Amino acid sequence: MNEAEVPEWGRGVRRVAVLTGAGISTDSGVPDYRGPNGVWTRDPALADAFRYDRFMADPDVRARFWQTYLGHAAWRAEPNAGHHALAELDRAGLAVRILTQNVDGLHQMTGIAPRKVLELHGSMRSVVCTGCRQRSPASETLARVAAGETDPACPACGGILKLAVVLFGQHLDHDTFAQAEKIAEASQLLLAVGSSLQVEPVASLCRVAVLAGARLVIVNRDPTPYDGMADALVREPISTALPRITAALTAAQSA
Repeated sequence: MNEAEVPEWGRGVRRVAVLTGAGISTDSGVPDYRGPNGVWTRDPALADAFRYDRFMADPDVRARFWQTYLGHAAWRAEPNAGHHALAELDRAGLAVRILTQNVDGLHQMTGIAPRKVLELHGSMRSVVCTGCRQRSPASETLARVAAGETDPACPACGGILKLAVVLFGQHLDHDTFAQAEKIAEASQLLLAVGSSLQVEPVASLCRVAVLAGARLVIVNRDPTPYDGMADALVREPISTALPRITAALTAAQSA
């Protein structure tokens, strides 16, 4: 790729923040939530199990939640071309930070350093007790569910266990989000990939970056509330778009 082929928004960029949503993982077989075949599109009532107040109040809701994650596609998923493209960009020497709404851990499976991935909505790979706050691997609790426990309690204090993910009605971790805002402000380019940009405050990172002078490129199948701020909109499939975009950014380093 020569200089003429590098888009204007990719020139001179060394610091890249990447905001990823569920759309980046669909090619790995992990369904999104709001898309045409999304989890909540197919079963709107299931969204009730992702509300913190309902989860805490109703053992039946918790039982449904645990059953949903027991057979979740993410446990079998592998990173796809989009995930790998971001890892390659990091290996090419750019300062890359991933701010992800996803809880599946696929970014880290590409070999990118965990410290470079901020999981804004938590991780499904850990369980936390809502009482004593003790953490443990999700595999331990899910094994109990598979063995017949519908609503496993904390073995230490008897409290309610939940995956270490942010449910509706819960606040994001303050320190994690503050760090994400600093990364967005320091970036020269923010790539928003596979996110509807409808969930706040995470979506506002686009505005934070633009107001600080960064370029914004949105890679998403459908329109988003932040399209008007973007320097470029990419509607092609993520697994083909991201390798092309990251190749352009890499080429720009030597242009």
